[in-house]
Amino acid sequence: MSSEYAKQLGAKLRAIRTQQGLSLHGVEEKSQGRWKAVVVGSYERGDRAVTVQRLAELADFYGVPVQELLPGTTPGGAAEPPPKLVLDLERLAHVPAEKAGPLQRYAATIQSQRGDYNGKVLSIRQDDLRTLAVIYDQSPSVLTEQLISWGVLDADARRAVSHEDV
Repeated sequence: MSSEYAKQLGAKLRAIRTQQGLSLHGVEEKSQGRWKAVVVGSYERGDRAVTVQRLAELADFYGVPVQELLPGTTPGGAAEPPPKLVLDLERLAHVPAEKAGPLQRYAATIQSQRGDYNGKVLSIRQDDLRTLAVIYDQSPSVLTEQLISWGVLDADARRAVSHEDV
């Protein structure tokens, strides 16, 4: 195993552990000593090679598929995360309700679910854009152009849609 690969694998291991709110000692305690803090730490730093068997056991301990721990993979198997889509909520407030009503309601719902009321911007996912396109009875690329013309989305959003069309 190359040292760069070991470091990337270790970074994935550390990310999963910290997402679960565990310290290295917390792993040792939760596993009742099965996983020693010093060993897991050396895997995470890339100082120690982990066998396939041990990696499978560690994935099982964390409750994640082994492929989530392997470098070069991201959740869902995507090659890279899609570009972010950021709605300008201040500009959205100035778009006539007959045009922007569905988008305003959708954005308000997301804000409510997230407890995010900064009122300036709101990040949305690719799936949100596809859902909005269905609501507006338009393709995602046509809707993106409409939102850009309203000033609600930055022109960089085109890259997110072209990324989606590939």
